Amino acid sequence: MNIAIVTGASSGMGKECAEILADCFSGISEIWLIARRKERLEKLSESLPVKTKIISVDLGKEGAVRTLQEELEKTSPRVRFLVNAAGFGAIGKAGEISAELSASMVRVNCESLTRITETVLPYMPGNSRILNFASAAAFLPQPGFAVYAATKAYVLSYSRALGAELKPRRIAVTAVCPGPVRTEFFDIAERTGEIPLYKKLVMADAGRVARAAVRDCMAGKSISVYGITMKGFRLLCSILPHEWLLKIWDVFPPGNTDSSGQETV
Repeated sequence: MNIAIVTGASSGMGKECAEILADCFSGISEIWLIARRKERLEKLSESLPVKTKIISVDLGKEGAVRTLQEELEKTSPRVRFLVNAAGFGAIGKAGEISAELSASMVRVNCESLTRITETVLPYMPGNSRILNFASAAAFLPQPGFAVYAATKAYVLSYSRALGAELKPRRIAVTAVCPGPVRTEFFDIAERTGEIPLYKKLVMADAGRVARAAVRDCMAGKSISVYGITMKGFRLLCSILPHEWLLKIWDVFPPGNTDSSGQETV
């Protein structure tokens, strides 16, 4: 049985990717939808043209990945696609947001992504694909969004190294690094701070970002960056010293350069 596994599937980029995989890949017989909000997963499941399995867990809690592991051991499927789209961000300087909230970002954005990936890998045959949702925030440290940006830098680095390791197995790994995307990610992020207007003005459509990510993944690209603005931002961060860019950053109010459209699960 060929399946796809999508985390953060109840909204944002996870939901978009689940819909694309269901519509465009006839070889996938089942999609496993993982998120915290069961009612949303059930609604999504009803709209998809393929069989689904709903795994309602909070990836921020201890032992959440064990549920997925048990399902894999029970059915031994061939996982053709793994989409790690679960994640969240909170705006605020150190001391302004709680230490527990910061630690939770690390657990969901880094630890859970790593655990899920390495739990699923034994079930992935050759020519399979992994999409890890990082962020344009991974390209530059970001005061006021420090923990989130650091977690996404981890996802980017981990994904590129993992891709090199899995190349002999013909498994491609793509780190998706979007800029601002029109999703409810902002509703979560703005609970602890305000996102600057200029970032809202350059938001991309979630469906277009997801389609580009899937195309880039199928093409075997290690990084997927949507849009000329974020491609320019990536180039700028690769050319100029980060110390210079952080001085420029002081001119603008704190906030996030990216909203990757992810959802806490």
